[in-house]
Amino acid sequence: MELPPMVLTAQAQADRLGFDLSSEPEVGRLIAFFSNGVPSGGRVLELGTGSGVGLAWIVHGIGERTDVEVVSVELDGERAVQAQAMGWPEWVSIIEGDGADVVGTLGSFDLIFPDAPGGKIFKLRKTIADLRAGGVILVDDMDLSRHSDPELRNGLATVKDRLLQHPDLICAELPFASGVIVARRRKGDR
Repeated sequence: MELPPMVLTAQAQADRLGFDLSSEPEVGRLIAFFSNGVPSGGRVLELGTGSGVGLAWIVHGIGERTDVEVVSVELDGERAVQAQAMGWPEWVSIIEGDGADVVGTLGSFDLIFPDAPGGKIFKLRKTIADLRAGGVILVDDMDLSRHSDPELRNGLATVKDRLLQHPDLICAELPFASGVIVARRRKGDR
């Protein structure tokens, strides 16, 4: 299946920069699927812009709508500047910063894609707290067998346990691509 033009552009940039941590296409399609379901007036948060591949999938999912706000946070200043220059719709903003410092300061969101240690391994509780009732957190890279670093494996195992055991979340673990957990905040909880 052919990739959307904005995804191809972002992937080409990742290849030029030697950035090999972009979301796999299977995960990207899932991100687009959930992005498409964000309600009117909704908000999407991505932690870890990287070269913009995940963000391109989010924008693809939202499509021509202009009633959604997307915020993407990137720790690396150079990557943030390069991603900002890619010609995103006006409802997309890219912020330079550490996801661990940003979660809890930007309000609540309908979809959160924590794709960096900050907000995923570090400060996951704040990330969950930023999720609106009925909102979705999509976490990839959860197939622990793909990671050789024991510290990273332990951190991701903790993320998995916290998500799957959180009383306010309904979770599904999807054993495909890099390993995905989707979690929806129970309606009526917030």
